[in-house]
Amino acid sequence: MSLQDLCKAVETGDQDRGKDLAQKLVDGGTNPLEIIDALTKVMDEIGEKFTRLEIFLPEMMMSGEAMSKVVEILTPHLKKGGGGEPKGKVVLGTVKGDLHEIGKNIVKLMLQAGFFEIKDIGVDADPMTFIKEAQEFGADIIGASSLMTTTMPHQKEMIDILKDQGKRDKYKVVIGGAPTTVEWAEEIGADLYAPDAGSATQLLSGLLKK
Repeated sequence: MSLQDLCKAVETGDQDRGKDLAQKLVDGGTNPLEIIDALTKVMDEIGEKFTRLEIFLPEMMMSGEAMSKVVEILTPHLKKGGGGEPKGKVVLGTVKGDLHEIGKNIVKLMLQAGFFEIKDIGVDADPMTFIKEAQEFGADIIGASSLMTTTMPHQKEMIDILKDQGKRDKYKVVIGGAPTTVEWAEEIGADLYAPDAGSATQLLSGLLKK
């Protein structure tokens, strides 16, 4: 039993073994922050493999789910030690008129595995809902997904409302979804375009450092 074994269990998406090994490691005195650090690197590698098409969606989701289960085991120990603060708070949703949520749910999984705190506001969320939820949640980032060209304008609408309310500088706005592009993000004034779930954690981590 070792940290390397746990990393392998998460990489292969073995939830039961991951939970069991995580519990044994913390019970045996391994620092939970050390475990999180090692597993974060594993998830970064998995994200990169997905981006390079070396693995596919089911494998990435299985790894993300295994990581989430391990984080559940570790969280109480992290809180006891005063460590493990979330990297940031993210409000995540799919814009008004769009009922697609698979992509959003995978991003949520990857961000949670990367130690972000997530408020998922679901699908068909209008711009004001994003803003209201971000304010109540104390979010650092608003993530708006659009999977149809007809709903993309709602990403712009949300940013325009933030500007009108004088709140644009309060939040980093990230957009994503199949029809969106980096050019669209620049056109509407978003802070970041996330091309896929695999790169989301690294990109959002970098965004908060700016």
